[in-house]
Amino acid sequence: MTTLAKGLALVFDMDGVLVNSNPMHVLAWETFNRQYGLETTEAMRQDMYGRRNDEIVRAYFGDSLAPEEVFARGARKEELYRELIAGRIEEMLTPGLRSFLEKHGHDLMALASNAEPANVEFVLERAGLRRFFHVVVDGHQVEHPKPHPEVYLRTAELLGISPANCLVFEDSYFGVESARAAGARVIGVLTTHGDLPGVELTIDNFGSGTLEPWLETQKPVV
Repeated sequence: MTTLAKGLALVFDMDGVLVNSNPMHVLAWETFNRQYGLETTEAMRQDMYGRRNDEIVRAYFGDSLAPEEVFARGARKEELYRELIAGRIEEMLTPGLRSFLEKHGHDLMALASNAEPANVEFVLERAGLRRFFHVVVDGHQVEHPKPHPEVYLRTAELLGISPANCLVFEDSYFGVESARAAGARVIGVLTTHGDLPGVELTIDNFGSGTLEPWLETQKPVV
């Protein structure tokens, strides 16, 4: 039986929330950058979390690249990433995720990510998770990526509810900032950072004993 009040929705980021993918993204960027003679520093690794690809490419290679080249480099890096994770997605799922989604299968759920459409489709289809989400918004469906609130405002609009009634799972500083700016309630998933200021609840994974009791306390804003 669901523990979520009617009128609320569960909204998930993808990288770092559905899948613990950030280590593989780091590896893909490191491998890709070396093709251009660029060594990836720790500061560069930290700077990628929560960002959309076009922002990462410009941060790494400069603003002088033409938009077409920015897109092409991002696409090539993501092809490499998908090659790296093929056959490994099940082991990359955040612990407890599948049982949590099954339990809440009758609740309103959405995915809201800065990720490339091909990556979103790849993960959802390979993991068999697509059926759980009523709405899927990727980084190409909005003009402004996180930390701008557009992705969460768009998701709430498509769900037909107020952003204040979205319970968002985020793992990055930019993601938390985006969801809070939209007016959502935020659960921090501690897969990427050891702390996430400004969230209502933090969990290590979806098997956390504090998650379901907290969800039971949440009521819709009317």
